[in-house]
Amino acid sequence: MRILILGGTGFIGSRLKTYLIQQGHQVTAFGRQLFNDERELQNAVNGQDIIIMLAGENVGKRWSESYKKALFDSRVVTSQKLKRAFESCTDKPKRILAASAIGIYPENDCQHPIDESMTHYGTNFLASLGKAWEQENNKLTPKPVLMRFGVVLGKNGGALQKMLLPFKLGLGGPVAGGKQCFSWIHIKDLVKAIDFLINKPELEGVFNLTAPVPLTNNDFGKHLANTLSRPYLLPLPLWQLKLIFGEGAQVLTQSSAILPTRLTDEGFVFEFSEAKPALVDILKPADF
Repeated sequence: MRILILGGTGFIGSRLKTYLIQQGHQVTAFGRQLFNDERELQNAVNGQDIIIMLAGENVGKRWSESYKKALFDSRVVTSQKLKRAFESCTDKPKRILAASAIGIYPENDCQHPIDESMTHYGTNFLASLGKAWEQENNKLTPKPVLMRFGVVLGKNGGALQKMLLPFKLGLGGPVAGGKQCFSWIHIKDLVKAIDFLINKPELEGVFNLTAPVPLTNNDFGKHLANTLSRPYLLPLPLWQLKLIFGEGAQVLTQSSAILPTRLTDEGFVFEFSEAKPALVDILKPADF
């Protein structure tokens, strides 16, 4: 199939492009700069079989009011531009898969996981951002499959890359107490799950792209330290996180136990269901 990945030049998009090409698809990827020229955007989407929408600024930074606006615009405004591009197409895409995030859900703990049957939203900025993003994407035609990503783990990018240096230096420890639940997915399973959705055109609605075994931040940190053969001692308290990230600290402190029930019910099999084997795979000794 002809597949276009928008927001496709970063950590997730580049790996997704490589995987889909290996599956025999004709794949093109553009960064968010394509949205600066709506005529070029229209030309890019015209004649594609599948559009995969990944565009969005990184939430893992310090949030100022201007950066919160950038987070919003890079999701909601880009989707509005995409809608206009589709309306002008002579050969419209047949399917759309659009990224979202599990931050849209209300907080919960590892003892009380939730899945796609949860229809209530959280009340913080992350949830409001996700709600606005999904509402805008649901105005697209055809209506997209919405993919709510957990924390994506992989080599040379994403959240894990930011965690590695302090852990390698022996400075790892629980974040804000460490009791909050952590829902994650290995990049290998993420790209395979997206390909799985591509190959099931009858599927629609919301899918959680998270590993089926969430765990606490404290347990994840212990697994990471153990995999690196480093101690796990120094806590990072909430007040320090707020000094570093401001309101954006909620990305690290929000507790989310999210299950991929619809994916597994449809027959998708995870290669990495648990965090320890996933970290061992990502952090092989040659990559230290």
